[in-house]
Amino acid sequence: MTSLRSKTLSPLALSLTLAALGACRGDNEASARENETPVVDVGVENIAIVEQTMLSVGPLLSGSLEPGREAEIRAEVSGTVVQSLVDAGNVVQKGQLLARIDDTSIREQWLSARSMVTAAQNAANVARRDEERTKRLAEAGAVAERDLDEATQGRIAAQAALEDARARLALAQRQIDNTQIRAPFAGLISDRAASAGDVVQPGSEMFTLVDPSSMRLEASVPSDALSALRVGDPVEFSVNAYPDRSFTGRVERINPAADPATRQVRIYVSIPNVGGRLVAGLFAEGRVATDARSAVVAPRTAIDVRGIRPTALRVKNGRAERVEVELGLEDDATERVEIRNGLSAGDTLLVGAALGVTPGSQVRVKRVDDTP
Repeated sequence: MTSLRSKTLSPLALSLTLAALGACRGDNEASARENETPVVDVGVENIAIVEQTMLSVGPLLSGSLEPGREAEIRAEVSGTVVQSLVDAGNVVQKGQLLARIDDTSIREQWLSARSMVTAAQNAANVARRDEERTKRLAEAGAVAERDLDEATQGRIAAQAALEDARARLALAQRQIDNTQIRAPFAGLISDRAASAGDVVQPGSEMFTLVDPSSMRLEASVPSDALSALRVGDPVEFSVNAYPDRSFTGRVERINPAADPATRQVRIYVSIPNVGGRLVAGLFAEGRVATDARSAVVAPRTAIDVRGIRPTALRVKNGRAERVEVELGLEDDATERVEIRNGLSAGDTLLVGAALGVTPGSQVRVKRVDDTP
């Protein structure tokens, strides 16, 4: 007969079994809790990528573009404008004829002055020959020394009258030349103030001529940034007419006095206006790049500076984690900051409203085309 004996577990085996069951149950509960952790959806607008790039810093500036070379062409004689050959926007070359002023009365003065030169020249020739003849006679003892003195004085007076007549003729010639308005240098006509039929006086404005290749930026910077400015510093700026483009120049001059009302210092920036895209009067904003270097850069909005040390929320392995960072240069123009320690290029950071995500939370980036 076979006897059945019940198997009874020893106390040690029982303890191990219970511990194993408890561990399994704990793992299952932890896994369940992990699965129950809510996933935080963030939009792409709340994500920023740390970059390795060039970072420039310096005082901000604002101002307007002005032509470095500009001329207000004014009438130098009075008269009626008989012809205007150019209009605003025309490109002209140096010496090109822009307009003509009626020269009828001036030409009559020129003809009179030329006749006076002819008469004075004849008188001077006669006086010179008379002096020479009298001198020969005086050497022969045929005339008194006094006669020679009178002949010499006559020759000097005739020569002076000739020089005066020549000066009057030259003045009349300049007046005639001034009736033809010409461009003093190559450039662009920005304004035409006189048209055919207008009567002008000496000093009347007729044209404004600018050289577009000599454009400059006249801007103001805070006076407390004056110590960091140097002639030759590079300047980066943008203009309202080209919002998606940036332009560069260099500090040409620094005004030695600050504006007493605004405490701003005026600076003048030379611009290589290649292609003539920039025109006078445009508003510009930018920065004098007093320092620039390659750095690990993150948006300023990704950095929390409310604590003892600045921190950032980094997304790693699908979870948000708070990391301490060490900051360096700050670019006020682009609102970026250098990260000296704590982050690497390529790290994903939370910005904006996503900074409220609790560290340790699962994070999922929700694209615009994602559907619920």
